[in-house]
Amino acid sequence: MPQPTDAAPHIPVLLGPLLAAVAPVEGVWLDGTLGAGSYARGLLEAGAARVIGVDRDPLALELAQEWAAAYGPRMQLVQGTFGRLDEYADGPLDGVVLDLGVSSMQLDRAERGFSFNKDGPLDMRMSQSGESAADVVNEASEGLLADILYHYGEERASRRIARTIVKARSEARIESTLHLAAIVSSCLPRPKPGQSHPATRSFQAIRIAVNAEFHELVDGLEAAERALKPGGMLAVVTFHSLEDRIVKRFMQLRTGRGGQGSRHAPLVTPEPARFDAITRRPIGADEAELAANPRSRSALLRIARRTDAPAGPVDRTGLGLPLLALKGGA
Repeated sequence: MPQPTDAAPHIPVLLGPLLAAVAPVEGVWLDGTLGAGSYARGLLEAGAARVIGVDRDPLALELAQEWAAAYGPRMQLVQGTFGRLDEYADGPLDGVVLDLGVSSMQLDRAERGFSFNKDGPLDMRMSQSGESAADVVNEASEGLLADILYHYGEERASRRIARTIVKARSEARIESTLHLAAIVSSCLPRPKPGQSHPATRSFQAIRIAVNAEFHELVDGLEAAERALKPGGMLAVVTFHSLEDRIVKRFMQLRTGRGGQGSRHAPLVTPEPARFDAITRRPIGADEAELAANPRSRSALLRIARRTDAPAGPVDRTGLGLPLLALKGGA
């Protein structure tokens, strides 16, 4: 059984605006980031005939057993990655929801190693298997560490931080979250009131690398395109500029609006529209939601509707992926 936790109750982000934008909710939906189940339950209560809940985290599936049984066959649980979501659907889907990033369930449990505010093992593995954050921090070269911090965290002091990490690990292996947070903080200016913790960008970057989040995101967007029926909805909630850029560029390209180049993506030839944009501009949290849930401050929701054009591969060079990801990194 899951161990008790002092975590605050999970509050879903942008659930109300999402349900309003995709109404009427009906048919079969897939929640590719099940987490605490707020989106899945919201979809079921709004009218979905069935929801397939996918998560790579075994704990999420274990906790879901406590509430999913109340919905009977309308709620199906699958352990897996949303990059393969089309393999879990037994027919064309009416909708796909992806709530990206780390869940509050993971962030609030010190033993998962995601938080720089809680002392725990330096883990960060969403699947609880494979290479951990401690492996990356203690074994990656100084150059690779700097690249991870710069490309996945947009950390301008990446080289200084990487150099400090390498020096610290030569004296003792870095095994805990607070140890890493202290090392990063030691080489950065003290934050002013209202500024984020100095280790915020570094922890984000290492987590993205450990979980190959950018490759998983593009795989998931492509899989959603293959799985959705004409008229099916794709709704994606992002929490930082790097992943939102990828989702934005994907939707631009797949709605036939991606011909213009930018400093993040080269000029590309427009393709037949595989989606129609529902949200031309992303939806953010309103004042009431921000007051109730401060974690929603960076959340952005983008939605598109599937057309009947055949699915096809995406040119990843046009998606604004960080250079390290295009070179084969996470």
